[in-house]
Amino acid sequence: MEKTLLMPEQSHCDSLDASIKETISSIIDDLIASLPDPSHLSSEERRGIIARYTAVLEGNFIYWMTATYMAIQSQEARPIILDNLQEEVRDAHPAMLRRFAIAAHAFPTDTDALAVTEDLTKVRLFLARLSAVQSVVTMAFFEGFIQRFMGYLANLASAEGSTDMEYTDVHGVCDIEHTAGLFRALAAERAVNPLDPSKDLLEGVYILRTLIENIVFNRVETLSA
Repeated sequence: MEKTLLMPEQSHCDSLDASIKETISSIIDDLIASLPDPSHLSSEERRGIIARYTAVLEGNFIYWMTATYMAIQSQEARPIILDNLQEEVRDAHPAMLRRFAIAAHAFPTDTDALAVTEDLTKVRLFLARLSAVQSVVTMAFFEGFIQRFMGYLANLASAEGSTDMEYTDVHGVCDIEHTAGLFRALAAERAVNPLDPSKDLLEGVYILRTLIENIVFNRVETLSA
């Protein structure tokens, strides 16, 4: 069940930080617990998860983070987001991900891309609103999930005969700091650019969670079967 988090008055914001982190952590825990055992999946199912993940991340993560950077107003938050973007570009993380997918024989096909396009579009349109606080918490959730998901993704690739784990190794480490940084950015942004109290802080988190579930479980194929 989705939990709505509305923003309290500013005097209560300090106590909200722990609640936000706890809620995000719980959502991530539930996602990780739901992942199917790689050994119980067919080769095509393992390939599909990697391919759909790649179809989403390779061409979109930098866009998502750039939209978040465009939205924020806090002078403290901006360098945190910019450092994340600089690392993605400087170290060519999309190229790293592409090598990972190719090595696992899981380069996305048109079918893989189309399977996630509806939910991916919803994430793009949500971030296009440039709602700063909602965008930052959404990206904090995603970085936290990715850090936890990397070991699973590596296991899928290994089962497909791959030995190229640079992408999963790098993100399993760097996303720990990225997540912590984004929560610092969230606190800074809320202080100068608070979210409308009537808005759900976690709206983007739930939209992105649905996309992640589609990456893993291929809802389009399930519905058409």
